Amino acid sequence: MVAIQANEVAWSVTQLARASRRLIEGGLGALWVRGEISGFKAYQSGHWYFTLRDAESQVRCTMWRTHALRVGTPPPEGAQVFVFGAPTVWEEKGEFRFNVTELLTTDALGRQHRLFEKVKATLERDGLLDPARKRPLPAYPRCLAVVTSLDGAALRDIITVARKRAPGLRLLVVGTKVQGVEAEAEIAKALGRVNRLGVPDLCLLARGGGSREDLGAFNSEIVCRALAAVRIPTVSAVGHETDLTLADLVADLRAPTPSAAIEQAVPDFTEVAHRAAALGTRLAGALRRRTRVSAERLARTADRLEASLTRRLSQRRHHLERLTAQLDALSPLRVLERGYGVALSVEGRVLRRRHEFPPGLPFRLRISDGTVPARVEPSS
Repeated sequence: MVAIQANEVAWSVTQLARASRRLIEGGLGALWVRGEISGFKAYQSGHWYFTLRDAESQVRCTMWRTHALRVGTPPPEGAQVFVFGAPTVWEEKGEFRFNVTELLTTDALGRQHRLFEKVKATLERDGLLDPARKRPLPAYPRCLAVVTSLDGAALRDIITVARKRAPGLRLLVVGTKVQGVEAEAEIAKALGRVNRLGVPDLCLLARGGGSREDLGAFNSEIVCRALAAVRIPTVSAVGHETDLTLADLVADLRAPTPSAAIEQAVPDFTEVAHRAAALGTRLAGALRRRTRVSAERLARTADRLEASLTRRLSQRRHHLERLTAQLDALSPLRVLERGYGVALSVEGRVLRRRHEFPPGLPFRLRISDGTVPARVEPSS
């Protein structure tokens, strides 16, 4: 442990930042710098903030409104530019900055942007950016594979939102680096591992915000092809809402943030339960109304059926009465009631002819109220 001598005075952080600023501003002065625009943001105040980078280094730049107005049109992302200004130190943050007063654009695209456009063209040629290949997400996913960093804030946000919206949702986290030299290969390997899990029905590729350089792995061809090869629907949630990577274009759904990805991909089961309850209430009411209407219709039908049967029976009864009257009019008994009689043999055969009455033949005489025994007397 190094001891502070009595005659030594420790600097405050402010003193250190202030001295660094004086040293840098006095030692370098104004100069021209060439580089590639990255992470450009124009605020409502009129100030511009961006990063100037080359293959090995980067520096944060600020261009105040007064100077930005002279440039007019903001430079495109990835453009090669020449900027004139002075280096400084932002004392409050202790950060090295470059205050730009002039900005000249060129027609050349920066190295990072050229690489981006090259990979994008390759993916378009192979149909991986075709909207027609995008698959619908499952309405009610049961298991979600999350490909992200185990140490990032994105994972914590995903777990928090998922537990709130769908407590029963199963999360399988496939850890990977999401930034740096090894990130591309690790992300591609993690996406390949999702296919071997066999359980998830939805895959979420996520990482928190960062600069364009921080999100570089998600613009690589190897990651995009691995994402396209995932056999289940995919959601890409990389960076902030304003960030757009090639992985976002390849995925079946692009979400602005990891939290928004869960909100778009996983329904809120509390809302689902409320909708189901409301639907049940409406269905029960509809069934009651339907049952009441059916009962009323059935009652009316029964009334009509009863009236119809009554009319039909009445018609049949009247018809039967007419037939009965007609039969009654033709009945031999009616004839007998008028004073006629019918001769019947002992066997019950009707005797109609004279030769059927030989002398001494016993027979019965059928009259209206019964029979009378008789015999044929010989003629005198």
